[in-house]
Amino acid sequence: MLALFDLDNTLIDRLGAYRRWAAEFAAERALGAGAVPWLVAADADGSVPMELLFTRIRDRFGLPESAGELWHAYRARLPHLIRCRPEVLDGLERLRAAGWTVGIVTNGMTDNQTGKIQHSGLATRVNGWAISEAEGVRKPDARLFEIGAARCGTSLGDGGWMVGDDAVNDITGGRGAGLRTIWIDRTRELERHGLAPAPAPGPGCDRVVTDVMTAIAFLAGLRGPGAGR
Repeated sequence: MLALFDLDNTLIDRLGAYRRWAAEFAAERALGAGAVPWLVAADADGSVPMELLFTRIRDRFGLPESAGELWHAYRARLPHLIRCRPEVLDGLERLRAAGWTVGIVTNGMTDNQTGKIQHSGLATRVNGWAISEAEGVRKPDARLFEIGAARCGTSLGDGGWMVGDDAVNDITGGRGAGLRTIWIDRTRELERHGLAPAPAPGPGCDRVVTDVMTAIAFLAGLRGPGAGR
């Protein structure tokens, strides 16, 4: 039984870490009281390409560094601000103890995503992971899911599940790879932060939850050879 998980805002709180980074960044550079809300809005929950985001940040605040230098410093710092809730780490351990093969399939830069996996404690709770930059292919392409399964020592041949918050990358992509899917609906969380809700998946998503722990509990309750189908 294979369970693949997205990383950002699925297993880890990327939005919370970004807000902590924004607060540090604004304080260190004395950017003013309105800087943090602007930085959070400009990031749009990670949907803006990082090169474009840091070009906008540089221009908005008149910073001397290049956008590339700012982005590099961000990638070095953000993994240290990432948190994975203890109950999520414990839940993944319980899945593996119950016979599940657990992996991470994530888009992003190799250094940034690897740092998040290591600093959050996830590296010892999963069987393997696949990062888009390292593999040369991005979700929703089915090949990244295939690579993720291979990194975990298995294949997609027996089916499995994909859990994530992105309707296209995780849900459409997971289904295209032959996986059943669980979508994490973060609408309420995004609204609390004044951000636009993410698009919902189309018909065919197998289950909708609002927290990854609900998804883990559901998977833990599945039994038998058909659990991956």
